[in-house]
Amino acid sequence: MASKGAASRLRTGRTPKRADKSPHNFVERLPCEILIKILSSLDASALFSMSHVSKLFYQLANDNALWNKIYTAEFGKNGKCRRKCMDKLLLKMASVELRDCAAGHWKWLFFTTVGVCELNKWKRNLGLISQYTGLPSRTEWALRNLHVTWELTVSDKSGQENTLELSRSQFCETSAYLCWGGGDCLPNYQHISTLQLHGVRRINLICPGLKSPGWRSLMAKLDMQTLTESAEVIGQDQLVELKLLHPGVVIGTWRDQSSIAFIMFTLHFHKLLERSIQGSSVWRRKPQRTSPYLELMAKPPSDDADPEYGLHGYQLHIVLHNTVCSLMSGSFSELFCLRSQISDAHIELTAISRTNLSQHTPLTGSITLPWRCEVLKSAVENCCIMSVTVLDEFRKPFWCVSSPVFMEPGNAAVSYDYDGEHFLIHYRDSDGRVKIELAWVKEQRQYVVIGLVVYVSVSKVNEHFGRDY
Repeated sequence: MASKGAASRLRTGRTPKRADKSPHNFVERLPCEILIKILSSLDASALFSMSHVSKLFYQLANDNALWNKIYTAEFGKNGKCRRKCMDKLLLKMASVELRDCAAGHWKWLFFTTVGVCELNKWKRNLGLISQYTGLPSRTEWALRNLHVTWELTVSDKSGQENTLELSRSQFCETSAYLCWGGGDCLPNYQHISTLQLHGVRRINLICPGLKSPGWRSLMAKLDMQTLTESAEVIGQDQLVELKLLHPGVVIGTWRDQSSIAFIMFTLHFHKLLERSIQGSSVWRRKPQRTSPYLELMAKPPSDDADPEYGLHGYQLHIVLHNTVCSLMSGSFSELFCLRSQISDAHIELTAISRTNLSQHTPLTGSITLPWRCEVLKSAVENCCIMSVTVLDEFRKPFWCVSSPVFMEPGNAAVSYDYDGEHFLIHYRDSDGRVKIELAWVKEQRQYVVIGLVVYVSVSKVNEHFGRDY
């Protein structure tokens, strides 16, 4: 039975100004009791849509009794979602008496509970762990079924913010490529203060023309003043110049200008589901908390019975791709580094040796980074995206990174096997480095990877294993 509270509050409290007596507003001229009776026959999608009609219907469609009825039908004793999937806070909130609830309490509780149940369902079905990547095999599938997308908030130095809807996205084997168009709504490159990346998860409702209820999860907040000082130009074509600001973050600016053509993020799949939906207070009423998702640190494992021997049993999975297709995908197991070979504060893991021809791997396409912005499109030469996953000897992700990289001429020694030009791809961050050597084979008109070495920082190894290398 619908509550009379909402009707009485609208009669006695400060209510929205009633509509005029024109024919098209005849519905709002009905008594509130009748309107609530009509609304009580709607499902969650229709009732949510009605809350966007007017201020009057917003207040009526927030009525606790209406949403309590929907909640009980969905999550009661015979409901579809078992109560054991709900956390203690939701159970406590569901036990509050109707008369003690603020307006909209049961509406919030319904959508929150739906979100929790869906999340638990898809987590259980996330998939087996791939023996090659050490990652859940159905990350993309889970993200799509949970209706996860991403938003980018750009702040200028005056404090003005613009939130951009995702323009394009693409899932690769172990990473996701996200792109936002610049347009006229963004400040010039020099005037940007911060970039904030949020994962956005929405409840699957049939609400034509409306955004369904959802939650934003902070994934990264980047200080542009700090990043622009170390920004590196990784490529350009006749239209745009690519500036690499941070591992995985590229801003494309129009040539000879400071206006932004597009902003690109590449995200590694490791814990991407958790980072996209648990970086903020997703299931709480106060989502102002702005700390990104932090993975709980487990007890450091022992890396070897004899630490003097060094590290062994490591595995590398690497993917080179662009915004259209994959160029290379390979897994390399049983990588090791003797303690005596640890140097320059890094542990060296060789996946492809320059002297072992059987390990050399050809690329399936040219190294270019296609881009598209509104009606313009082109491709930047000698750039691509690299996704690296290093697993420890227990097949657990140890170092994961995805970022655009660029190719430059290499000063390789004379090679009797490859008489074409030689090139290098370098990557470096605080946790490690990657060095890829390539040779151009004129006859086949393709690149061949003739060297691949990963260097993991000693400090990261010591922190992970509790050692003192």
